[in-house]
Amino acid sequence: MDCAGRLSLNFLLSVLVLGLITSTVSSQSILQIPGNRKIIKDDVVWCESWKFTVETNDAGVWESVPEKCGEFVKDYVTGDRYPSDSEAVAEKSLSYATEKVKLAGDGKDAWVFDIDETLLSHLPYYALHGYGTEAFDETSFDEWVYMAAAPALPASLKLYNSLLKLGFKLVLLTGRSESQRNVTVENLLKVGYKDWERLILRGPSDSGTLAVVYKSERRKELQLGGYRIHGCSGDQWSDLMGDPMAKRLFKLPNPMFREISSSRTEKDLLILLSSHALLIELLDRFSFWQN
Repeated sequence: MDCAGRLSLNFLLSVLVLGLITSTVSSQSILQIPGNRKIIKDDVVWCESWKFTVETNDAGVWESVPEKCGEFVKDYVTGDRYPSDSEAVAEKSLSYATEKVKLAGDGKDAWVFDIDETLLSHLPYYALHGYGTEAFDETSFDEWVYMAAAPALPASLKLYNSLLKLGFKLVLLTGRSESQRNVTVENLLKVGYKDWERLILRGPSDSGTLAVVYKSERRKELQLGGYRIHGCSGDQWSDLMGDPMAKRLFKLPNPMFREISSSRTEKDLLILLSSHALLIELLDRFSFWQN
């Protein structure tokens, strides 16, 4: 066979192979479930998917845990998975702090912690209120806060002490009001937290301000004071997002409560998070993570 013939044959074979590949890809363009198995949407599977949307902030505004997920959430927070998930976040936080951060030694290398459901656990309170299936009641929750009886989250306490030993300045930034300062200090000291750099609470002028706005403003003040915020830990996205953000964000699990503000709408939050300044921050963080 001459050269031209061989080229023609090769071309025909290539077309046939390409056709087979295209046909195969087309038939598999939708993810196939092994054995054509149908997804059974029982309560456990549904609630697991619901929890996923909560942790990824896809669930949007919600006021209470769906009634049919009460037992699911109870099993999660009282079983092995909740402490295991919390430990995984703490381990990643400490790995970043020890492997990626170079402290300047000038007392300005900071890490910001939320308090409620980050350093302190309110599981005893939620156990009496349907593990989040009841609508949040600020009055009864404040009564619980004034008891100063919230236990420490073990993984967070371990991380907190490790960061102190490394030389980080720890800033506690909470949505609690200034009137709760004394009882907050009492509770923190009682369960083993100490030597924080600053404890920031909402003042009278912060009343009704969306959490993400309030916490962003306080981080900005820290930056203007010369602090470099290397990490931020919180159980709500409003603890972490906004302008400015820490260099790394660490979201702890919490399927029992969603922090919102009645004085501002979810639309306000979306506008803030889509601002030009924040987009630049996100791009910077993405570049940092890639490195």
